[in-house]
Amino acid sequence: MLFHNINVVAAVLSALLLLAGYTESANILHVIPFSAMSHYIFLRHIGLELAQRGHNVTVITTHTEKNPPSNYYQVQVQKKQIWELIGGERPNIFDMAELSSEEFHHKVVWPGGLAFTELTLNSSDVQEFLKKDNTFDLVICEQFVQEALYTLASKYNAPLVIISTFGNCMRHNIMTRNPLQLATVLAEYLKLNNPGNFWGRLRNLYFTVYEYLWWRYWYLEKQEDLVKKYLPDLIGKTPSLYEMQKNASLMLINSHFSFDTPTAYLPNIVEIGGMHVRKSNKSLPDDLQKLLDESKHGVVYMSFGSNIRSAELPEHKKKAFLNVFKELKQTVLWKWEEDVLEGKPKNLFTGKWLPQQEIIAHPNIKLFITHGGLIGMQEAIYNGVPIVGVPIFSDQYNNVLLAEEVGVGKLLHYNDFNEDTLNKTINEILNNDSYLKTAREVQKRWNDRPMSPLDTTIFWLEYVIRNKGAEYMKNPARNMNWFEYTMLDVYAFILLIIVAVLAFFLKLILIVRAIVYGNQTNKMTKRKKRL
Repeated sequence: MLFHNINVVAAVLSALLLLAGYTESANILHVIPFSAMSHYIFLRHIGLELAQRGHNVTVITTHTEKNPPSNYYQVQVQKKQIWELIGGERPNIFDMAELSSEEFHHKVVWPGGLAFTELTLNSSDVQEFLKKDNTFDLVICEQFVQEALYTLASKYNAPLVIISTFGNCMRHNIMTRNPLQLATVLAEYLKLNNPGNFWGRLRNLYFTVYEYLWWRYWYLEKQEDLVKKYLPDLIGKTPSLYEMQKNASLMLINSHFSFDTPTAYLPNIVEIGGMHVRKSNKSLPDDLQKLLDESKHGVVYMSFGSNIRSAELPEHKKKAFLNVFKELKQTVLWKWEEDVLEGKPKNLFTGKWLPQQEIIAHPNIKLFITHGGLIGMQEAIYNGVPIVGVPIFSDQYNNVLLAEEVGVGKLLHYNDFNEDTLNKTINEILNNDSYLKTAREVQKRWNDRPMSPLDTTIFWLEYVIRNKGAEYMKNPARNMNWFEYTMLDVYAFILLIIVAVLAFFLKLILIVRAIVYGNQTNKMTKRKKRL
């Protein structure tokens, strides 16, 4: 009995020692400076959760937490909106619906990315932080055209993890030799009506190559210039930004196969779709709670997110919404950024900023009208709410198109919708139970995971720390050239052998034919001489 107790105590002590090793505190740098609130809503949970689990977390960010844990340190980036940085006043975002994917990159993505990267490196708090003698065990960077910041992983000699607030990234696939699957997987910012037909697949191939070449041979050079300007001590001591991303230990992407297109991924590319969504402990304000509880026919919730202002809708589009809303028996709740909305019907209520996660989670929400931003879309999926999407730019079109294909919503083209099409679409969703039924089915499979998305994220981050960068997870093909990776040299060699063999047999046939033909000619000649 004594020996049994000793063995039990020894087992418990061993388990505790193992647990202590597993949860050993690490110093982690989390770089998320982009000012868009939707990006921060998704990314903030990583640093906060790591701190809650005992790690020392330093966050470079535009947005700051009011009451962070004591081991959560914030380095604030100067607050500026993208429009201030790329010149000019804030445009009406709805005008971007006119831009092609190529124009969106050249007018917004590329200049905005460069401007935000420079703003980050030039911010006084960041400059002071970089002068300090810090050490880190892991550097986490958002993967959103701010590649110069990857250099911080080299500065601190730490493994690099990159996180995409979008889904799959074609550029990353190309450089790490992850399968492209261009027949089914779309480039992030590409708008396609029929992605599966011939012209859709051709367009996807063209845009993927177009974006990659511009990024690889123009944009990255501009980012390298920012490294030289703001981190001169690292010149000649670090790999290129291309090599840093290619050799990143881990990439976490905001997607999940239960809703997004199933895709083959390398072991160091991990889906964490919906990491920001969870059952909230927050209660709704009393007036909102009462409004939602007492809406006996349910509630239609409408929001175009944090970057798009509903108040900037053109007058005829705004009137279309108001005329449709006033005919609904449901209550309508609209994120409207101004104090007054003229012509507001009795069943419509507005708010400049609304607690979206808590609202969508309410059982009386029957429909979510959205611009198709991925953060809000995932909140609707998590809660089993059908959607009507009016995409404007970026990945929004693909997100809503996917929802329509899955059967949880309908897509309305911004430039084409009017009161009639809006009325038909909204009422189809509200009066056809198939959309709600499908939304609930997708909700079940979305939430049916071995670990929550946030737990999955933390596991892989700690895994990289424990395994010192997990070099063995990286695809060895990333160090091969294109001929080697695609086996073109091997195929060319096999083709050469086949051609050589065919040529040999053809030559042999010609020789035999010549011999046979020559013999026949000689016999004919002899016969003629006898005659």
